[in-house]
Amino acid sequence: MILSGSANQHLAHSLADQLEEEVLPLTYRRFADGELIVEVDRDDLLPTNVVVDATSFTIDERVVIVCSTISDQAHLEVIQLQDLAREAGAPSIVTVVPYLGYARQDVAHHPGQPVSARAVIKALTVNTDRFITVDPHEDAVLDYSTADTASVSAVAALADGLPLDADSPIIIAPDEGAKSLAVSLRDAIGYGEIDFLEKKRIDDTTVEISLTDTDVDGHEVILVDDEVSTGGTMATAASQLLDHGATSVTAACVHPLFIGGAFTRLARAGIDRIVATDTIERPVSQVSVASTIAAEL
Repeated sequence: MILSGSANQHLAHSLADQLEEEVLPLTYRRFADGELIVEVDRDDLLPTNVVVDATSFTIDERVVIVCSTISDQAHLEVIQLQDLAREAGAPSIVTVVPYLGYARQDVAHHPGQPVSARAVIKALTVNTDRFITVDPHEDAVLDYSTADTASVSAVAALADGLPLDADSPIIIAPDEGAKSLAVSLRDAIGYGEIDFLEKKRIDDTTVEISLTDTDVDGHEVILVDDEVSTGGTMATAASQLLDHGATSVTAACVHPLFIGGAFTRLARAGIDRIVATDTIERPVSQVSVASTIAAEL
């Protein structure tokens, strides 16, 4: 049985197809005071193994909750869905959070700050039997989980959305620490060179990006990252790569946050193709992580 957060309905149905399970119809609404409530849609055709009557609601099979925590509301959705499944008697609950919000807040930078990653992961895992996420920015944050936890990678799946026009692409990660992303994508494609960007922080808001010694002249370049938020780093890198003779620049990422004017920023920088997964459902979500998650389940 699949329970979907409000922002992951397409992925939830793709996963249901992979697992040959059904999606429970749910309704999300708010009370007059603004509080969120999720409830079973009794006017819809209910799946088998679900009983709803005037006094009870029961589920007698495993429940898989699918909800990317892309907003504060989404965190609350996960908690409410877990409670719904637990109280309905589901024999086991697996919570799948394809995109894990707050994962970058993994340290307190100043006295008096919370470690938000610790707080939200504890809240998301206290009422579930298993917890699965896709390409968190740092796997170490999952140490805060109180449930059986797994991290799966969808970087290799991005290769399915990359119709390459050249025989010798250069795959570039945003920094040396993320070089493994480029390696995974290169291995999935089967060929290509690997490199990474060198970044130097000037101040709190300014980062200087420079290329290494790799010659990109005449080559197709793929910039790969776990997520793209504002698109600033990729846009700056793309402009420099094209100035150095790259024939084209493709942006590939697992989590397409694309905050504010990110699409425009990337397009103006000369990026002519964007490939991303459906951990966050955007127009560029050409690759589904359903198979990757299903394999873990």
